[in-house]
Amino acid sequence: MTNLKNKTILITGGTGSFGHELLKTIIDKDFKEVRIFSRDELKQELMRIRLNNPRIKFYIGDVRDRDSVDQAMNGVDLVFHAAALKQVPSCEFFPMQAVMTNILGSSNVVESAIRHKAESVVCLGTDKAVYPINAMGMTKALMEKVSQAACRGLTEKDTRICCVRYGNVMCSRGSVIPLFIRQIKEKKPITVTDAGMTRFLLPLNEAIKLVLFAFSNARQGNIFIKKSPACTVGDLAAALKELFNSDVPVKSIGIRHGEKIYETLATIEELRRADDMGDYFRVAMDDRDLNYNKYFTEGDKKEALLSDYTSHNTRRLNVKEVKELLRKLPEVAAELG
Repeated sequence: MTNLKNKTILITGGTGSFGHELLKTIIDKDFKEVRIFSRDELKQELMRIRLNNPRIKFYIGDVRDRDSVDQAMNGVDLVFHAAALKQVPSCEFFPMQAVMTNILGSSNVVESAIRHKAESVVCLGTDKAVYPINAMGMTKALMEKVSQAACRGLTEKDTRICCVRYGNVMCSRGSVIPLFIRQIKEKKPITVTDAGMTRFLLPLNEAIKLVLFAFSNARQGNIFIKKSPACTVGDLAAALKELFNSDVPVKSIGIRHGEKIYETLATIEELRRADDMGDYFRVAMDDRDLNYNKYFTEGDKKEALLSDYTSHNTRRLNVKEVKELLRKLPEVAAELG
């Protein structure tokens, strides 16, 4: 794990699922202070009461407001940038809100970290940023570009900025597993968009490991990707029905606006310049400069890989394997009693 001794850590969007899990992971470590930065004063107050820890400090603010970011950033060593608008439908209806939070807000965090000479920043990304077809994915893709653009004028001795990219975090706020469990318990039909749709499966603790791995292994502008299994939405519903001994029907409602049949975590082009680090890919930044002539006179002699890395061609879990993974999730275990 990254050495946190005497470090001051800032978590933007820190009252969300990621912030709670990260604190659970590091709470016994010898850090100096963790700063929780978010807009929601109620969630902050509930978190403050529950944790009751003098090393956890709370900052009301918004990544869109540079002054509030600067106030929280002063004296920070490590930054986990988790603040974002993440729901596909809401970003579709309010795309400028996604732009202001996911792009401009991310720029504020990165530039503030550089200005205050933070050691390292990890920006949390998503598989929806690859070949994006919705506003959420588009704005998160541009978050990656904004962070990499800031790296171009920095050395490895300056603030080190990288991104992580992962698929669906199981049981995170707004995800499909809590919805399916609620429908099962209420004896309502499980509503799936398309039974053949595939999604990467990543427990939240694995997302935390990915971020900590990125802190320890990042070079300027890297993107880190966790290799993950996937399953079909139909098999996920079937696994939950078996776990809860339910006979509720599964109802197909069709693909929602802005959704894909499968997700992509890395493109062919990215994999060609990636380091395979076992459980992770480390994708180097495309560091071509503004000499556009290179784009026309220089090709890439490396042999192309056969395909992107997608939820259709990664390791596919069957219903039994999905059940085993679900049993390990504390949220599912709690629902099972």
